[in-house]
Amino acid sequence: MEHFFVSIKKIEDFEKKYIMIDNLEYNSTREKLIISEYGRNIQKLAEYCVTIEDREERLAMATHIVGIMTEMSQITKDNSGEHNHKLWDHLHIITDWKLDIDGPYPAPEKTIRKSAPEQLSYNDHKIGIRHYGGNLALLIDKACELEESPEKEATVLAIANQMKKSYLKWNRDSVNDRLILSQLDILSDGKLSLPENTILMTVIPEKEEVVVRKKKGKPKKKR
Repeated sequence: MEHFFVSIKKIEDFEKKYIMIDNLEYNSTREKLIISEYGRNIQKLAEYCVTIEDREERLAMATHIVGIMTEMSQITKDNSGEHNHKLWDHLHIITDWKLDIDGPYPAPEKTIRKSAPEQLSYNDHKIGIRHYGGNLALLIDKACELEESPEKEATVLAIANQMKKSYLKWNRDSVNDRLILSQLDILSDGKLSLPENTILMTVIPEKEEVVVRKKKGKPKKKR
């Protein structure tokens, strides 16, 4: 009798093992994930949700799925209505717009998957002397548009002082004020100038920090 039960147990183990092997899925045979960040299980739950016949149960299941999606996206720390709206949109997209429910938000338009994002505009402003940067070049352009006034003179002087700071970050040696004034003339195409005897602010170059590492001595032997 004992051998009989052992044989039955072996058959059951074989059947379980056979069923597991028979139901194995490989990525090569699976359907492509529509939104990969939610994973395979969410996509399967969404596909199952579409097949539920009762409308109320279907909505309850969809709400549960969105709740799981919310937990998965908690890293964003965004629980606003806009974020919740986006999750419902994603659920409709995962089901390929086959989910018919009376949800809190209408299904998004199908063109949302086909439309490309807007192209970012890049600044085409040419930088004459690169170590001064693009922002300083924009300041010079704005200063050129100002009318002659004491405010414009103060603005040009502030720009020249900033140029001196930027120059000393690029070249830690001392710099002649005349060089800064001449480069200001170049960058502004001769529209901005200061008197040759102008004395710019004194800038002390930043010194590089030297890290001194102590040599590890040999541990002393205990006597």
